[in-house]
Amino acid sequence: MRARALRELRAAPARPVVAAVGVLAVAAVALVPVVGREVAEAGGAGSGPAATHRTDVPGAAQAAKAAPAAAECTPGNVAESLRPSSGGGAAVDRIKAKGQLVVGVDQNTYRWGYRNPHTGKLEGFDIDLARAIAEDILGPDAKVVFRAVPTNQRVPAVRERSVDMVVRTMTINCARKEQVAFSTAYFQGGQQVLAPKGSKIEAFDGSLRGKRVCTAAGSTGESELAAQRHGARVLTVPNQLDCLVRLQLGEADAVVTDNALAAAQAAQDPTVELKGEPFTDEPYGVAMNKDDTDLVRRVNKVLDDYRGGGDGSDWMRAYRKWLAADLPGVSGPPSPEYSD
Repeated sequence: MRARALRELRAAPARPVVAAVGVLAVAAVALVPVVGREVAEAGGAGSGPAATHRTDVPGAAQAAKAAPAAAECTPGNVAESLRPSSGGGAAVDRIKAKGQLVVGVDQNTYRWGYRNPHTGKLEGFDIDLARAIAEDILGPDAKVVFRAVPTNQRVPAVRERSVDMVVRTMTINCARKEQVAFSTAYFQGGQQVLAPKGSKIEAFDGSLRGKRVCTAAGSTGESELAAQRHGARVLTVPNQLDCLVRLQLGEADAVVTDNALAAAQAAQDPTVELKGEPFTDEPYGVAMNKDDTDLVRRVNKVLDDYRGGGDGSDWMRAYRKWLAADLPGVSGPPSPEYSD
């Protein structure tokens, strides 16, 4: 069953957080290499999962069982994952034995995963979700080690087990599902074009011909531009925020990225705006090692709790706190889909 149709997520009128020049300065600092940098945090500063735990697959033995043979991945079933369980298994036990959860995150994307310049702490929608997962597995004083991972290193980090999981606006698609396992979708976005307000660029179409279009290496935007450039010259960078810097410096004419990320960039810089409409369906999921089926089920249980409670859910509280101002009109999270 197809995930709910892509919502029309239009950015609200740009609201400067800091002056454009200030944004450039902050963004430029973010270009310093951060691969492998870790920040350990004890306790959950964000909201945790609901108190009631749903267990659709009871017992550790069932939770740890191998995933059933997966059907061929198609656009219609790409968001399917394993049913939730509060049980343990090899991966969950390994995390408990370490006494910490190591999570690959972004530290450059405003509203999702970014370092607050006033406190030096990581904040955002993805950061709150990572803390909720850690709290469920390790308890209220959970220790989380956040490791900054560039866009094109998300899959290697999971496969090589340098992190336990990646929570970083990572789109679930068939190519990635061949290499890593995903949770159910926790947000629904779509690829869209970001460009200066006075630009003649109109959308992901022929108006890009001859223009310099920036996107992150290893991103869905890079894949879409590889399939259809519309005559554009493509520039790839390690992280999406680097594209905003290139746009501000005049080294790029437009950016192709998830509209959720583009809206965050427009909130930072009032001189740019989203162009046209989203042209893809982008469900975000938590990425884990394919062998860690028990961890996939446990994360899906956390997400099940996180979504629960309607307008009073942890998901809606996080949405209102981090995203609603720049991505208004979202009524709730995507419904989970399961393969077993």
